Amino acid sequence: MRLIDWWVMCGTLAFIIFYGLWRARGSGTTAGYLLAGRSMPWYAMALSIMATQASAITFISTTGQSYVDGMRFVQFYFGLPIAMIIISAVAVPVFHRANVYTAYEYLEQRFDARVRAVVSVVFLIQRGLAVGIALYAPAAVLTVILGWPDQLTTLIMGCVVVVYTVVGGIKAITWTDVQQMTIVLIGMMTALITAFLLMPGHVSPLDAIHLAGAAGRLNPVVWSFNPNDRYNVWSGVIGGMFLFLAYFGCDQSQVQRYLTGKSITQSRLSLLFNAVAKIPMQFLILFIGTVVFVFFVFERPPVLWQQAEMKHIQTLPGFPDVERRYYTAFDARKLAAEKMLSARKQSDTPAYEAGFAAYRQAQTELNAAHSEAAKLTGTKDFNDTNYIFLSYVTKYMPVGIVGLVLAAVFGAAMSTSSAEINSLATVTVIDIYKRYIKRDATDHHYLRASQLFTAFWGIYAVATAQYGKNLGSLIEAVNMVGSLFYGTLLGVFILALKMPSVGARAAFYGVLLGESAILAVHATGKVAFLWYNVIGAVGVVLTGWIISRFEPAPRT
Repeated sequence: MRLIDWWVMCGTLAFIIFYGLWRARGSGTTAGYLLAGRSMPWYAMALSIMATQASAITFISTTGQSYVDGMRFVQFYFGLPIAMIIISAVAVPVFHRANVYTAYEYLEQRFDARVRAVVSVVFLIQRGLAVGIALYAPAAVLTVILGWPDQLTTLIMGCVVVVYTVVGGIKAITWTDVQQMTIVLIGMMTALITAFLLMPGHVSPLDAIHLAGAAGRLNPVVWSFNPNDRYNVWSGVIGGMFLFLAYFGCDQSQVQRYLTGKSITQSRLSLLFNAVAKIPMQFLILFIGTVVFVFFVFERPPVLWQQAEMKHIQTLPGFPDVERRYYTAFDARKLAAEKMLSARKQSDTPAYEAGFAAYRQAQTELNAAHSEAAKLTGTKDFNDTNYIFLSYVTKYMPVGIVGLVLAAVFGAAMSTSSAEINSLATVTVIDIYKRYIKRDATDHHYLRASQLFTAFWGIYAVATAQYGKNLGSLIEAVNMVGSLFYGTLLGVFILALKMPSVGARAAFYGVLLGESAILAVHATGKVAFLWYNVIGAVGVVLTGWIISRFEPAPRT
């Protein structure tokens, strides 16, 4: 990376951080530190919610996902608008009127301390597993750029995030997110426009889009129903809706964003903005990956994207043959694509079909050669999807643009990590420490405890980030982790908000049995993870309802 890119990246990130800290002045109480004194406008919350979810994983892994699998992943978000409307109508007014710091604090008001405790622990486990994955994503950036060790990268990122999160609290996080989301949007549009401009002169944007479609990369809607298929309309609308109901309605990292709102109306507006904007943004990110795929139809890609492993296998005796097959297949695919474009412009259907058949055959051979190279690494289930987009950015994009795009990636990583660390600290202090360990301390004491636990969870994130390299597609890994627990969280909140006849005992055992059902289904490996959210929620609700039939109605 060139000097100007370093200046652009570091200067952009420094501005974002200092702006957030400047806006965070006056957060000298626990309420100010954890909830920004409930003073945030809707647009700041909206961009913070979007930035929290649009992590570095979104850029690094989602673009790679669409490169290898097309745009099917966008169906994952089809249930989000429905979830946002339901949460705005049901959960937001309840949480605001309950005047709580955490969503789980409300569960004690509705049920008892036992239910609050078990759900808080479920959240801490779930978010604790995911926070390291979110922090690991930027490690792939500097691994590609400089070959730095993952440990050094995550340590640097972790220290930066912990410092401004500990100092400024949620107010600094929110205002930092506003700037980071702006940079993210600019970076995305720049990356897409640049990808089109870098195409060969005779390949127009329409040609590129046509090739992407012919290659099976423009496949945003799949109607066939298959419970083992992760991405189709049914898993997206039904499973995705349950996932996002749990994520935005029960996960403290999101609930805490709209608990900072000035009013119920402001919090609702922040969620409804995301209902409208999230799918188009995700479509744009996936589309960038498909355009990058077309770029590498004409520009020869490396045999492996992960450069450290590439250097390793180049020394092995079996590599020259694999490399020869790979390059031969690439040349055949490129030639077939050229014939397809030429035949299309001349409306020569037989020539186009012949070119398309040759293209598919060459792509099959290219994939086979890549798989053989992956086997040479000796790593089980080797996956270098996460390195595709960053390799393209750092090698082919113009000077200055590289720094801007990387600033967007790092900014997204900081947004997600800071929000998750902050929410983990909030639940630890409010739902565990204040409730069970130190019940009658001063507000200043809880403020300091919040800062200390923020630092603790930051250190924990750095330590667990080292496992991210073994998880394949990071965007799938982080959603898989969430789906193992979100159904349980959603189920207990359905009991709390919509089933007044269900008491504390029924809710407690519903949580335990619902989570057991998810883990049992996961162990079979026969159901796509989006359906875990449905199974968990239904399991909790059904168990709670059955047990409640044998109990007297709870006191009101």
